[in-house]
Order: sequence, then structure tokens, then C-alpha cells
Amino acid sequence: MKQRCAWVPDNDTLYIQYHDEEWGVPVYDDQHLFEFLILESFQAGLSWRTVLHKRENFRRAFDNFNPHNVAAYDEKKVRQLMQNSGIIRNQQKIRAALNNARAFLEVSEQFGSFSAYMWNFVDGKPIKNNWQSLQEVPATTPLSDKLSKDLKQRGFKFVGSTVCYAHMQATGMVNDHTTDCFRYQQII
Repeated sequence: MKQRCAWVPDNDTLYIQYHDEEWGVPVYDDQHLFEFLILESFQAGLSWRTVLHKRENFRRAFDNFNPHNVAAYDEKKVRQLMQNSGIIRNQQKIRAALNNARAFLEVSEQFGSFSAYMWNFVDGKPIKNNWQSLQEVPATTPLSDKLSKDLKQRGFKFVGSTVCYAHMQATGMVNDHTTDCFRYQQII
């Protein structure tokens, strides 16, 4: 049996697949980065498991995370999203997603891509940490504090340092697989 990070439940196939195939893999595609940004902001205060199991519903509800479409949503769409039991129906988070889509497009235009903006925080390459156990893995770092502050200054919402660090972990800006995890060596 493969050794995985301690946070992965043995009995959740979707979670195992996410860990084994996605988490920590460097993401450079803007639309995929936007998806993680939106999902991480909806996760604030909740478990990632909750969001992960609603991910396909989020994809359908938010036009496959097309930032141009989401930026154009109106009040009618907000009401529709609030009625959608397949997603997390938090009006502040829904409105933040629309706001963040607009800010995302502005950043993309300013930097040539959102990917270029994000990866600049780690000089274009993943930071490989050497955590021996889950207890060592931080919830925030000075770098996630810096990213959070910068995103907020650019108008983003629900992007606290914890959300930013989770985003950095998920999109491979940092490799936080523990050293005993089989994925640790596989991900550059």
C-alpha cells in the first residue's frame, strides 16, 4: 500500500485521487488557477473535503470556472447560485467569487497572465519543503502573508493567509507532501 500524507483519509476515493494526482502538482494554466482560487475561498472556515465533494457542482454552477463568464454574472445569477444546493450557498462567498473574477482579469491583463503574477512570488519555481510529519506543515507562512496582502490590495476577497497558503500548496507553488509520502519525490 502506498504511503500518503497523513491528512488523506483511507476510505475516500475522491480525496485519495485528488492527493495522488493533483495536490501539489505545479499549475500554470490561468483557468485552473482561477478554479483553485475560487474553491479555496469557498473553503474558508470549512473542510476541503466538503468543497472537493461539491467540486463538479461548482464547475457546472460557475461555467467551468471561466473567469470572463463569472466576472459578467449579474444579480439574477447570484440568486440562482443562492438556490443551488450543490454548492456552498454563502452569499458573501458567491459575491466574492464574482469580485475575484474581475480582479483576476485585471491582474491577468497587467502581468500578461495570472500565472505569471502568482509564480513570481516563488521566483517561477516550486518551493520544496522537507516536512517529516503533518504537525510540521504550517497553515500560513510569511510568503502566504505577503501574497494575501497583495491580493487584498488588488481587490480580492476571502484571500486570507491561510487560504493563500492552501492555494499555494494545491497549485504546487510549494511541495508540502511529507517526506514519507510517495508523492514527495515525484513532484519537482
